[in-house]
Amino acid sequence: MCTLQLVLLQVFFLMLPEASRPQPSSSPSGAVLTPSDLGPGTQGGTLPFSSVGTATPRAVLPGISTVGPTLVAPTAPGNRTVDLFPVLPICVCDLTPGTCDINCCCDGDCYLLHPRTVFSFCLPGSVRSSSWVCVDNSLIFRSNSPFPSRVFMDSNGIGQFCVHVNNSKLNYFQTLQEVNATNFQALATEFGGESFTSTFQTQSPPPFYRAGDPILTYFPKWSVISLLRQPAGVGAGGLCAERNPAGFLESKSTTCTRFFKNLTDSCILDPALDAASYYNFTVLKIPRGMTDLQNMKFQVPVTLVSPADPPLLAGNTCQNAVSQVIYDIETNGTFGIQKVSVSFGHTNLTIEPGASLQQHFIIRFRAFQQSMAASFTGPKSGNPGYIVGKPLLALTGDIRHVMTLMKSQGNGICSVKRHEVQFGVNAISGCKLRLKKADCSHLQQEIYQTLHGRPRPEHVAIFGNADPAQKGGWTRILSRSCSVSAMNCTSCCFIPVSLEIQVLWANIGLQSNPQAHVSGARFLYQCQFRQDSQQETEVSLTTLVNFVDITQKPEPPRGQPRMDWKMPFDFFFPFQVVFSRGVDSQKGAVSPILILCLLLLGVVNLEPK
Repeated sequence: MCTLQLVLLQVFFLMLPEASRPQPSSSPSGAVLTPSDLGPGTQGGTLPFSSVGTATPRAVLPGISTVGPTLVAPTAPGNRTVDLFPVLPICVCDLTPGTCDINCCCDGDCYLLHPRTVFSFCLPGSVRSSSWVCVDNSLIFRSNSPFPSRVFMDSNGIGQFCVHVNNSKLNYFQTLQEVNATNFQALATEFGGESFTSTFQTQSPPPFYRAGDPILTYFPKWSVISLLRQPAGVGAGGLCAERNPAGFLESKSTTCTRFFKNLTDSCILDPALDAASYYNFTVLKIPRGMTDLQNMKFQVPVTLVSPADPPLLAGNTCQNAVSQVIYDIETNGTFGIQKVSVSFGHTNLTIEPGASLQQHFIIRFRAFQQSMAASFTGPKSGNPGYIVGKPLLALTGDIRHVMTLMKSQGNGICSVKRHEVQFGVNAISGCKLRLKKADCSHLQQEIYQTLHGRPRPEHVAIFGNADPAQKGGWTRILSRSCSVSAMNCTSCCFIPVSLEIQVLWANIGLQSNPQAHVSGARFLYQCQFRQDSQQETEVSLTTLVNFVDITQKPEPPRGQPRMDWKMPFDFFFPFQVVFSRGVDSQKGAVSPILILCLLLLGVVNLEPK
């Protein structure tokens, strides 16, 4: 009985005219974007924001909730507090064992409860995506929310004001501060005067260094505060820029060139050639130390670990000129810098017109009192998959190192310094190698070492966190060298002039979190004949790196088919005929639909019970 009535009710609904059917309610402001709708192209699982604590030209009346019209249901449980940047159980950006990686908010070596207080941003994949409650930004005049809030911009440039989901049972407005006899004097001192703005206060230095902050130094002899500099090359000639500050926790290596008009005077007077100018200061442990420069507990002296003899002019030679400076800085989280050591490399310069010197500056950071096992492990290039831009790891015997490319000096001659091969980055490099008179085998050996570097790479790491002790994590590099017997010539030598490094790689794993790995690599040499008649000559060498993506992507998933109920095209034909006749013949009478329903109900009541 009930089933038959339900069927009749459905038939009654289908027979209603389209204009008389109930319509679904539409959202007053359209769909509200959430972080999952805007895609993964964000830092650390959060979306880019344009302001915090917004102020827009629309006013909101007091007591009216500003999140009512287009409130999105929170995806997190209401009774559980959700961390603003919850960390992940697998930290893909933890590349350096025993050391806090910069902007890696899930790195356990950082020991940070709130990573965003130290890092300027979180790397993608180091935090979970956050849940937000959003409304149209034009509805908000002022945000009094004590919880994190952002203004997200969608692809159409429409701003959405969002509050981070913390506890849905709490309102998002602060309680107004009560003024009583106890706090009146304090509030009057802070806000008293002709305006309601607070009195200007000098900004105090931050309590600790953040990643990328310049490192403060102090010269006690002159009572001057400065910054730790790391000269870097600028321009086509790579001239040294002196005012390049070193960033905290940013290990870098820079090379630049100095030119001297009068090396006789510069040898003694130029501080860039004197090792003493690189350690005659102290380093402030934390920025707060600049407020109390007389307190030595905030200052760290620079320790010498190599001889630092001053430059000496001896005849036509400038001896002990600084060619390399290496700073090793040990840090201890928010306690700042604990130890600074420096070592030097020296060279002798011949005094001649247009003399030049190429200097190399290295700054390395490591955790204070780190274990020896972690120091020998070395940094990773991914965890586990390679990260684009990280060094390509190679293995020679049991020694792990980085695959390198040739590097030229300012005059085009091959330099002892080399470029790192970065994963996923195609590169080409070239220089001129000066060859002296030698037999063919020695020439070939010297050119081979210049092309592929020392030591010669034998294996390449499959993943970015490969362990040298696990041979299964490395694949052998295929090589095709030059053939000496390619031509019968007693006075010529078949030497390599070009090296092409081909690396095949692919993404594996989930499409939401693919991991890049190396499938294979090979060295291809191009050779040419050289006559042995000349005593000394220059050979132009070229190295090319080519990364080939061989990822086989699966077919896109297909959705489940939807039910599509269909009825015969003439199912309602009898009813349409009756309705059309009834409307034409009985205008102003009872609706034919109501008459038909009464007839159907009467038939139901006549059924035997």
